[in-house]
Parts: sequence; structure tokens; C-alpha cells
Amino acid sequence: MQQDIPTDAAIELTGVEKTFGRQKVLRNVNLSIAAGKTTVIVGGSGQGKSVILKHMLGLVRPDRGAVKVFGQDLAKAGKKELNQIRMQFGVLFQNAALFDSMTVFDNVALPLRERTKLTETEIRAKVREKLDLMDLIESDGKYPAQLSGGMKKRVGLARALVLHPKVVFFDEPTTGLDVSRSNEIYRLFHKTQSQLNYTAVIVSHDVPKIFKLADYVALLAEGQIQGVMSPEAFQLSDHPLIRRYVVETMGPIYSSAKEEAALYEPA
Repeated sequence: MQQDIPTDAAIELTGVEKTFGRQKVLRNVNLSIAAGKTTVIVGGSGQGKSVILKHMLGLVRPDRGAVKVFGQDLAKAGKKELNQIRMQFGVLFQNAALFDSMTVFDNVALPLRERTKLTETEIRAKVREKLDLMDLIESDGKYPAQLSGGMKKRVGLARALVLHPKVVFFDEPTTGLDVSRSNEIYRLFHKTQSQLNYTAVIVSHDVPKIFKLADYVALLAEGQIQGVMSPEAFQLSDHPLIRRYVVETMGPIYSSAKEEAALYEPA
């Protein structure tokens, strides 16, 4: 497997294997997630991308191998240690997973109320800070049913960031959104990651648009990570499985940005 990323890893999967019933989903998965960068995990439907995400979150334990977050092995962590590790996580679920009976404000405030001892005044300040970042201040009293799909995603992102996590996980973050709303969410991802400098792990099928956000792209195919590299290197790779994935998702012809630029340079 080709992996062109720095050794400073926030998360490391080493020799991870997972079987559900008779189906072996992960086969000797090795993957390092670079700290402070955005890694996008791509692959065909049913390849196990969300299973990898659940391993990183400590929701699923590997049959073999290890998952380490900032050097701590999740399988060896006790309940208290695991909760402390998860305090460093933020998650934006595929459907935003908002509580219909709560206002926008209360949805975003929930992690602070459940996991900290902050006063309501302190909570209000932190929630308003994140709502302002998402341009949602005027919507703090609304309920999810009153929001568009794009607004629900922004509320979900505000909630994911309210604890100032070191790592934020995104599971198919633009599912159900049109092109305009998807681009709006991508701009917010870029803005917040640049400002807050968190490590981002994104599982997405939205190729090639998602590549614009990525520092690194990892392909999961046949139960293994086939390569981790920059979006440019990924799209030009001669690795057979990566090449096939690029052709299937982007078409048979791809010219790199550098190659395209060269076409317009004077001889």
C-alpha cells in the first residue's frame, strides 16, 4: 500500500480485521490519519467505509489489529478512558441526527450540557459562537422541521464543533443535498477546518468534488486500504484498483491541474 503522509498521526489503524457473520469486511487494514489535515476515505458501496469510521470512534472493536487515537489503543482503554478520548471527537452524521423536539440552540447546546459542568451563561456564549460561525444566529429558536436540508447540516456541524474537538468525523456529509447546498457545506468545512485546525476524517461518495477539501485520499477496496495520497496523485495513480475507481467515478480521461495549466502556457 502506498501511503504518502507525514508520520505525525492522530489516528492509526494497524492490521485491523473485522468479520460480521460470514462476511469479512476488513482485511488487514492499515491507515494513518495525519494530524491537522483532512483525509477522505472513498470506495464503492458496501466496502466497509462506515465500519472503519466506527472503529475509529471506538463503537466497534477489531477482531484483530489495533486502533490508536493519539497513541492510545481503543481496545485497551477502560470505559472512563474511552469517554475521555471521545471528548476529543466531533461527529457530523449522514442525516445530521438532530432531535426534532429541541430547538437549534438546544441541539447545539446538548453536548455541553451532557459532558461539561459549564454554567448556562457559559453554554449560551459557546453555542452562539458556533451558530454565528455557521450563520445561524437568527435560527436559534427554530426546530429541525422548520429547517432546510442545508441548514440541518450546518446545525449538525455546529454541534460537532461545540466541544472544540481535535478530530471531526463526517459520514457522507452532503447526502440528500443539491449541488448548491453541497458546495455551501464544503465551504463551511474548509472555513472551520482552517480556523480551528482540527483533524478531519470524511467518508464520502461525492467524487471528485470532495477532493477539493482533501489533503489525502484513501481508497478502501477488497477489504483493504489500497493507497493514501494527495488528490492529485490519487487521480493520476497507476495502481490498478485506484485507476479503476477513478475511471468508474470520473470517466476514462483525466488531466491533472498542472497538465491542464501547461496547455495554456506559451511554448
